[in-house]
Amino acid sequence: MSTKTPWWIRVPVLFFLIFGLMEYFVDSGDKPAIIEYPITQFFMLLVLMILIAIELILGSIENIMFQTLSEESKERYLAAKNQKFKWTWAKNLMKRLTRTKPIEREEEIIMDHNYDGIRELDNVLPPWWVYLFYATIVFSVVYLVRFHVIGEYTQAEEYEQEVAAAQKAIEEYKRTAKDLVDASTVEYLSDPADLAAGEKIFAANCVVCHMADGGGGIGPNLTDEYWILGGGIKNVFSTISEGGRAGKGMVAWKQNFKPAEIAQVSSYVISLGGTTPANPKAPEGEIWVDPDTPDEPEQTELETPPAEQVSDSTEVTMN
Repeated sequence: MSTKTPWWIRVPVLFFLIFGLMEYFVDSGDKPAIIEYPITQFFMLLVLMILIAIELILGSIENIMFQTLSEESKERYLAAKNQKFKWTWAKNLMKRLTRTKPIEREEEIIMDHNYDGIRELDNVLPPWWVYLFYATIVFSVVYLVRFHVIGEYTQAEEYEQEVAAAQKAIEEYKRTAKDLVDASTVEYLSDPADLAAGEKIFAANCVVCHMADGGGGIGPNLTDEYWILGGGIKNVFSTISEGGRAGKGMVAWKQNFKPAEIAQVSSYVISLGGTTPANPKAPEGEIWVDPDTPDEPEQTELETPPAEQVSDSTEVTMN
C-alpha cells in the first residue's frame, strides 16, 4: 500500500482539480461558481470530507495488511516507507543550472588567494545567469532593430493606442455596468429595448400624473419644449431620481428604481418630446435650450442694390 506521493500532496491536488472542473463546467457568468451558487461551497466541503475519509480508509487498510506480514517483511516495508521522498529530477535540474562543485571536490577549484584563512573558490558563472544575460543581448538587438532602425512605431503612437484601448474598455464597462450611472454620466438610451423598458416603467408609475401619452395632468406636459426644472437627459434623470420642487413637485424615485431603470424611463420621457397628446396641458416653466448645442453661424445678408441702379446698369448693358 506504499505510494510514491504523500497524502498531503494527493488531497490538495485532487481537491483543486475537482474545484477547477466544477468552475469550468458550471456556468456562473462573470462571478466564480463558488460565489454565485452557495450550494457549490457545500459540494466542495463534501468533496474534501470524502477525500479525507478515503485517506483514513486507506490508512486503516494499510495498517491491517501490515499486521499480516512477517517480521522480516515488516522491517523491509518500514525501511522503504521511512526513506525520504527524493526529487531526483529537481536535483538534477538544479545541478545543471548552477554547475556547483560538491564540498568533497572543492580542492579542484580552490585558488591561491588567502586572507586570514579565508580561501577563494574559482566557481564558474551559473548557467542560468549566463543564459539570462544572452537573452538580454538578443532582446536589445531586436529592440534596436524594431524601434531605431525600422521604426515600427513610436512611444506617442503606442500611447494613443493604449488610450484608445482604454476608452473602448471604459465604454464596454459602462455598457455592462449600467447601474453605476448617475446624473453627471447618464446618456440618452436610443436602443429600442431600453425605450420599451422605460415605457413599461412610465406606464406603471407615471401615467397618474402625466397621462399615458405624456400630455400632462397633475404633472406638467412632457411633450412640449417647456420644462420647469430643465430638459435634457441629465436634468430629467436628476428630477426623477431626486424629486421635483420641494412641497409640490414629484417625489424622489431613487429608492424605487435602479439607476439603469431611471436612465431608461428618462430616455423614454425625452422621446415623448414633439409628439401630439390627446389633451395637452398648458405649457409650464421655460423653453429649455441645450447649452451644449453649438450656435448656428449668422448668415450675412447680401445688400440688394436699389431698383433704379439695377435698371440703369441694365440699360447700359443693353446699349
